[in-house]
Amino acid sequence: MSKQKRTIVITGASSGLGKGLKDKFTANGDVVVGISLGGDDYDCDVADYKKLKKIFEEIKEKHGKIDMLITCAGYGLSGAIELLSEEQTQKQFDVNFFGTANACKYAIPMMKDDGKIIIISSATALFPIPFKAYYCASKSAVDSFAQSLRMELSKTKIQVTSICPGDVRTNFTENRVKIYETNERYGDAIQHSTAPTEKTEKRRMSSTYAVEKMYKICERNHLKARYIIGKQYKFFNFARKILPKNAMTKILTKMFYKTK
Repeated sequence: MSKQKRTIVITGASSGLGKGLKDKFTANGDVVVGISLGGDDYDCDVADYKKLKKIFEEIKEKHGKIDMLITCAGYGLSGAIELLSEEQTQKQFDVNFFGTANACKYAIPMMKDDGKIIIISSATALFPIPFKAYYCASKSAVDSFAQSLRMELSKTKIQVTSICPGDVRTNFTENRVKIYETNERYGDAIQHSTAPTEKTEKRRMSSTYAVEKMYKICERNHLKARYIIGKQYKFFNFARKILPKNAMTKILTKMFYKTK
């Protein structure tokens, strides 16, 4: 008996982890609808909630109920808190948080009874690092949103989870908005702490590994509230549960605040 095709909607499907998941599900025979900037299916900045809402209405008209929503759309912003503009920081939340939240909001009424909502957050939602405060905060908000949504839908058969991957070798770092503006307070620390280097790139897990892990999570019959991808980040998560907050903060500062 042939497998029934599922309808899966993925935001941020034109690159990185989103594209990897789209290719994986498509190869499996599913119907994948991508929403992303420059996307083949629907070209949309998820921060544009009016356009995003209209796209979901079009998806419902064309495909009917959907089996799964995966929210991958997002980008990074780095720089010192005091030196980033309000426009830059607002955009970070408009895309990463509200783009995710609104996609879920519009998808819920068209989910199948046993549908799944897979929300891609980040390991930095659990252990924030310096000079990426707004990115970390937006991903922390995304993770918190996922847990609240899971509770709200707990009396239904719709499952919700948050996936928190660590650093992955994709075009995400290249596309991150990097603000190296500094002052005497920080000196060269901003650039040394946030500029991509060959050493940091080598430490990142491969996109193939991350996509495979995420795909297997999506295919599980019963989803946990949260998944962390990457052994290093699972260790960090264990450490943050047993160490005092001050100790964990000192460790992360020593690891990620670089002056040379």
